[in-house]
Amino acid sequence: MHGIARAGNTPVRDTVVWLDAPNAPLSPRTDTARVVLDQRNLSFSPHVLVVRVGTTVDFPNNDRVFHNVFSFRDGIRFDLGVYPVGAMRRVLFDQPGLSRIFCNIHPNMAAYVMTVNSPYFARTDETGAFTIAGVPAGTYTYHAWRPGATAELTGTWSAGDGPLQVVWP
Repeated sequence: MHGIARAGNTPVRDTVVWLDAPNAPLSPRTDTARVVLDQRNLSFSPHVLVVRVGTTVDFPNNDRVFHNVFSFRDGIRFDLGVYPVGAMRRVLFDQPGLSRIFCNIHPNMAAYVMTVNSPYFARTDETGAFTIAGVPAGTYTYHAWRPGATAELTGTWSAGDGPLQVVWP
């Protein structure tokens, strides 16, 4: 399935979209790939990351300075301590929810990790477009979140409805 996120006529990048399938059991995680939230040029990349519950995220320091990555609100709470250039730390995201990620040394560094309990999720690109592969026919509850949103958007989408239009007020 695919779709687009926009506010008015403006595409919205970094919107996280995921589907719930209330009448179908979720298959267990079978992938073991790690996901990376890089630190480079005094910023996190990507700015927004979406992962499935049970995913380990690597936090490599590919910058030229020390960093201290932490999250203290909502989602997963952790403090990775100060670590040097070339070092890496890992965090298991084992609960659904939004984790706001910061650096204790560099207050302008911020990122978001949205952890979802679904195999069907995506993040929009710079054109607001997204694709979620492998979605079986059926009716789903969709959720959407983006940085700066005061609330999550939710609605219903069916395979016969065509592309999902996520419209932010």
